[in-house]
Amino acid sequence: MAQYDLTAKVAPYLDRHLVFPLLEFLQDKQLYADDQILKAKIELLAKTNMVDYAMDIHKSLYHTEDVPQEMVDRRVEVVGRLKLLEESAAPLISFLQNPALVQELRSDKQYNLQMLRDKYQIGTEQIEALYDYAKFQFECGNYSGASDYLYQYRTLCTNSDRSFSALWGKLAAEVLMQNWDVAVEELNRLKEIIDSKNFSSPLNQLQQRTWLMHWSLFIFFNHENGRNGIIDLFFSERYLNAIQTNAHHLLRYLATAAIVNKRRRNMLKDLIKVIQQEHYTYSDPITEFLECLYVNYDFEGAELKLRECEEVIVNDFFLGKQVQENGFLTIPLRDEFLENARLFIFETYCRIHQCIDIGMLSKKLNMKYDDAERWIVNLIRNARLDAKIDSKMGTVVMGTQHPNVYEQIIEKSKQLALRSYTLASNVAATAVAAEALTAR
Repeated sequence: MAQYDLTAKVAPYLDRHLVFPLLEFLQDKQLYADDQILKAKIELLAKTNMVDYAMDIHKSLYHTEDVPQEMVDRRVEVVGRLKLLEESAAPLISFLQNPALVQELRSDKQYNLQMLRDKYQIGTEQIEALYDYAKFQFECGNYSGASDYLYQYRTLCTNSDRSFSALWGKLAAEVLMQNWDVAVEELNRLKEIIDSKNFSSPLNQLQQRTWLMHWSLFIFFNHENGRNGIIDLFFSERYLNAIQTNAHHLLRYLATAAIVNKRRRNMLKDLIKVIQQEHYTYSDPITEFLECLYVNYDFEGAELKLRECEEVIVNDFFLGKQVQENGFLTIPLRDEFLENARLFIFETYCRIHQCIDIGMLSKKLNMKYDDAERWIVNLIRNARLDAKIDSKMGTVVMGTQHPNVYEQIIEKSKQLALRSYTLASNVAATAVAAEALTAR
């Protein structure tokens, strides 16, 4: 299943440190040769300050206790640089570590700068030194310290570009520490800045949105409300445009979130339109499953794709998270995906058939006969299905389903407000243009 691995497509949009968990996952799944993963790790570490970690990997890769002299020299350089940066930022760090002194700070940054300069001889040089020290700590793998220093730097910094960069660093640190609640807050702050900031070019803004969506995957597939969050973010017009322009592979994660999120099934129709539009650019078993089922009504194809979907989820870093339950390792998202996907197949099949053979249906759902019958019984019992089971004939007899008039009204009037607003805007623009022409 290495053919469906998205690491090579996702990694260019991630910070180097965020790529390490992906490589650890691939190594655990043995999708690639161990030596290949270790070489990739060393290549990543070459541009960080995690020299000790790089030395350990070099020893594992080449089965030796010796390390290249350049690694030894690099370690000496890193330690020396760390001491220099610590000395430069020491006055401000000492101030920030004293709760009594910190109380003197206010929300007015200009006041804080003047107060620090007049009373404690701390100027912009020391504040910028704190940023450099925090960034260096991050590159050394001290994410907790980096997060604290970057937060404190942003409370004092007046340089908007540096503050923006510090926010990216803090988000990365929170993700790597798996502080998902804090990470969501930082993600929302970044989104707000990206959407409101005047970038030098629209292309730069597009790239920032693309980076944000890739980083958000860590959060959305771990946070309790992440499945709503990913649909809200990825389906918003500007970000969906970024997916279709820069990152078609993100459709896998949007499709998965839509399938497992029962409350957002109304988004499926719009999602399938996007999948169809991008079919020739990107497809995988998950997007193809939806196409087979809702575009081609190919139930046999959907059945085959469902089996492949399970493999894709198990071998995907973001989707295949394992959880210990009752002494067993499970993959919750895989189980939810299969449950909902089977329900989609069943519901779609029921729309075009009145009497269905359970044996044939069990094959389409990729289930054993008894399990399929039990599953259908539970659907009927929970009032999710208007049907009866004929045990003698081994069939499911569907009840007559009349379209809900309220749902029809909602469907017809959907987007009505937006269309009315667009129409009114066009009429107003035409009237303004006509008046301007008359005035000439």
